[in-house]
Amino acid sequence: MLQSLHIQNYALISSLDMEFNRGLTTITGETGAGKSILLGALSLILGQRAETEVLRDKSLKCIVEGTFFIGDAGLEPFFERNDLDFQSVTVLRREINPNGKSRAFINDTPVTLGVLRELGLQLVDIHSQHENLELNTRNFQLRLIDLVARTDADLEEYQKDYRHLRKLEDELRQLKDDMSRTKADLDYYAFQYQQLEEAKLREGELEELEEEQKKLSHAEDLRTSLGRTSDILSGEGTSVLQGIREALSLLSRAENYYHRAGSLHQRLESVYIELKDLASEAERIAAETELDPTRLEFVNQRLDLLYELLQKHRVNSLQELIALRDSLKMRIENITSSDERLEELEKEYKGLKESLVAKAEELSIARRKAIPGIETTVISILKDLGIPNARFVVTCEKTDELTQSGTDRIGFLFSANRSSEPMEVSKVASGGEISRLMLALKSIMARSVTVPTIIFDEIDAGVSGEIAFKMGNLIQQMAEHLQVINITHLPQIAAKGHTHFLVYKKDQKQETNTYIKVLKPEERIAEIAKMLSGDKVTDASLENARELLGVKARMN
Repeated sequence: MLQSLHIQNYALISSLDMEFNRGLTTITGETGAGKSILLGALSLILGQRAETEVLRDKSLKCIVEGTFFIGDAGLEPFFERNDLDFQSVTVLRREINPNGKSRAFINDTPVTLGVLRELGLQLVDIHSQHENLELNTRNFQLRLIDLVARTDADLEEYQKDYRHLRKLEDELRQLKDDMSRTKADLDYYAFQYQQLEEAKLREGELEELEEEQKKLSHAEDLRTSLGRTSDILSGEGTSVLQGIREALSLLSRAENYYHRAGSLHQRLESVYIELKDLASEAERIAAETELDPTRLEFVNQRLDLLYELLQKHRVNSLQELIALRDSLKMRIENITSSDERLEELEKEYKGLKESLVAKAEELSIARRKAIPGIETTVISILKDLGIPNARFVVTCEKTDELTQSGTDRIGFLFSANRSSEPMEVSKVASGGEISRLMLALKSIMARSVTVPTIIFDEIDAGVSGEIAFKMGNLIQQMAEHLQVINITHLPQIAAKGHTHFLVYKKDQKQETNTYIKVLKPEERIAEIAKMLSGDKVTDASLENARELLGVKARMN
């Protein structure tokens, strides 16, 4: 339930604090005093969007903070799902800065507006005057039936599967579209892949072949150069290695007489070993280098093929060409396996749809079972509220296709007179009748819904006298099960409250402020009397006010 509300710098409110109790709280005040402003501020902490226009002082931020007791509301899963610390007394706060930036908090933890809204929907149900129009909407009508039928868990499971069904439909549609396009390309992909596959591509092959081509194309020059190099280094007669061997011998003798000659000997010996190895390697390569026209022709043909493939497919390397080959292979496999995938998806879709049809039927059975009780209860309440010949019919027709809510199309038909057949509410009901019908439906919802607080914003519009008194009794009965906050202009209903707030305006220094206060017993009598007789309070109106308040067992 809502325990307190703090509003700062919002519309006509500079600063305001309200404490709420269980049961029925009534809020009254003259038209334009600011009652709707309270609802506007409260809607901010329930996740509604805000504009900078709501700021009273454009240089300061607006703050709205509501404290709720939620210890018995079963909201622990919500807090766990959103990684929030659960507290039995939870604070919702909203801040709107002058620059238009809005921030939302749950127990001082920043949250998104969506998270705040999700929690708010589970805490407070606000019924404003325009919501009477909901009577004609399918969503409202179906929600009422489902609340009474207690289909929450079954409906949630159905909607989860329904979303999956729609996802499967999209996947099937996409797969079929892809298949129609790709099957036409299958021959083309297969031709390209076959050509690349037959080429037996291997990473690094291009560089190896280019090197081998150079070697084979200049085999004679290469063999001559390497052979001559070997002869210079180690050939018969005067050679480099022979000269070095001689120098090593001389340095060895000199080492006996001069120690630095030993260092020269070591260095020259290293050179000798390296040159000896070079001579051997040059001789080996020269011996291996042969004129092989057949191999050269093969290498040239192979390079021509690779260059052609690179140019044809507009890639720059053999690695990219191999990647293209593998990609083509995958495409072909996907196309050839799409029939199997299509069969699997269609099988899954068929099974899920059959399951959904069965679940939709279970929902329909539960709804149809709840309808007679709803019709009877509504008619009974409407008779008590001064519509003795009321007829209320809930229609339930089957839809041709599965919908997000099943296969039921719910409709509300109403008639206030015996001579008139029940029709859509908007076509036959007056304003007062709509108010009473909505209150009757809300009272039914209150018995089934888990929202701990409901707020009525002049739900009594269009009624007066004895009917107003009866509506007040009904609202009072609702307050036995949940917290009800009722904004009203009717004294008969205002008198039913356990707590009574008065909203009023004051003009101060070229500005207007909205205030609110809890009425004491005598103040309450005066306010009810004023509501009865207008600005001129008479002894009769005061006595009438006392009589109205005397009906209550509790009053502040």
